[in-house]
Amino acid sequence: MRDPAHELPFARHWIDGAWRDSSEHADSVDPATGEKIGRYAFGAEYEARDAVAAATRAFQSGQWRQDRALRVRVLQAMADQFEAHAGELAALLSLENGKIAAEAAFEVSLAAPGLRYCAALVATEHGRASEWAPGRLSMVLREPMGVAGISVPWNSPVALMVRSLAPALAAGCTTVVQMPGQTAQVNALVSKIISNTPGLPLGVVNIVTGSKEVIAYLVASPEVPTISFTGSTATGRAISQAGAARLKRFGLELGGKTPFLVFDDADLDAALPRIEKALTTFAGQFCMTGSRLLVQRGAADALRERLKRRLPEVKVGPASDPASEMGPLIDKANVARVDRIVEDALAAGAISVVRGGPVREGALARGAFYRPTLLEVSDSRMAIVQEETFGPVLTMQVFDTEAEAIALANDSEYGLAASIWSRDVDRPLRVARAIEAGTIWINDWAVMRDEFEEGGYKQSGQGRLRGFAQLEDFLEHKHIVMQPGTA
Repeated sequence: MRDPAHELPFARHWIDGAWRDSSEHADSVDPATGEKIGRYAFGAEYEARDAVAAATRAFQSGQWRQDRALRVRVLQAMADQFEAHAGELAALLSLENGKIAAEAAFEVSLAAPGLRYCAALVATEHGRASEWAPGRLSMVLREPMGVAGISVPWNSPVALMVRSLAPALAAGCTTVVQMPGQTAQVNALVSKIISNTPGLPLGVVNIVTGSKEVIAYLVASPEVPTISFTGSTATGRAISQAGAARLKRFGLELGGKTPFLVFDDADLDAALPRIEKALTTFAGQFCMTGSRLLVQRGAADALRERLKRRLPEVKVGPASDPASEMGPLIDKANVARVDRIVEDALAAGAISVVRGGPVREGALARGAFYRPTLLEVSDSRMAIVQEETFGPVLTMQVFDTEAEAIALANDSEYGLAASIWSRDVDRPLRVARAIEAGTIWINDWAVMRDEFEEGGYKQSGQGRLRGFAQLEDFLEHKHIVMQPGTA
């Protein structure tokens, strides 16, 4: 769809099987150039209310919640649609979200397998039954909760939308998805892909691009018993407090501050490229960004020097340049925010190893580019260590013993992920058991599998996505007792 006044793409909401406009419009911008690439309808409470009404009708009057075979067919067909449009979707994601081509393709590639895995969960879904005394039976059924509200962040809108949508649909819920304005054109293409899914009943999926008013309405609505939210810890706390009045179910994946623990016996040749990618993937705008480097003293000098040489060589540039190794931040406001965090850290005593920072000269200065930065610290209580930066900024801290490494890794309110590097046979698993985090990689980073759970400890969230546990945020358990007697 195009904005007739500007001949640019115009993105609308998808509600109850129809494209919907709003009274308020905004611009879509390429973060690599600052140029306007489209317009979009900006939703608020009015659109959220209509979307909830459509989802409620679809849940109460349709067959979606009861027909498992239908859900299997639709989830598989939706996966087919995402695969058929993968190239188009990745290209638009690069343009509007700033990801380099390989990262955009990677994100899009996560959609179809997630949908197919959830289709398999539907096909294998079962309750349980037991004759606990002669002639007395109990059965437990797992039933969908109703309308699920889903809130998606701008950093990985395709993958993170599907990560919540797939289990909600598999459970039999109908959905209202709040998508961010920063990715409105991507949202519209995703809506088109989903709307073209054969067999999907109207009102089962509703997608609104909008503001905090949308998620606020979903949290307040008595018609939306469960919320799946991915975003900041501060917002997660706020909506949990607001939803407590209705005892609302929340699945939350929140902030992270992923530590990399590099021991003296680590293979630095293997570790170095993974540390770099952990910092620069999605320009550090990733909940699992490797932002804390903890290095044992015997390896510290070598790793510091190698990073000091390598990070300034990372080619920062737009996705349109095939040679780019890291794209822009989402906008210039975030460039300024990240740089303030770095300046505050330097003022507080951090040592600059690689200053990096905003690109202020040349063609890239038009965009929201920020070069990778490495700061060395000695105090783990500094704000740069404790608070999520959401940009390509890495802190380095030296430790001496295994116990010290564990203590430093756990000295955080976050517990989303961690990475351990060692060639010792026993140490990695021993350390992994002691670290308070939901996902831990040994000699690797950012390996995610649909069949294994993902989520955070502590202030990084509650509930789990992926794996068997992902349906639990969307299900109720019903115990039925029968007394047929004995023959």
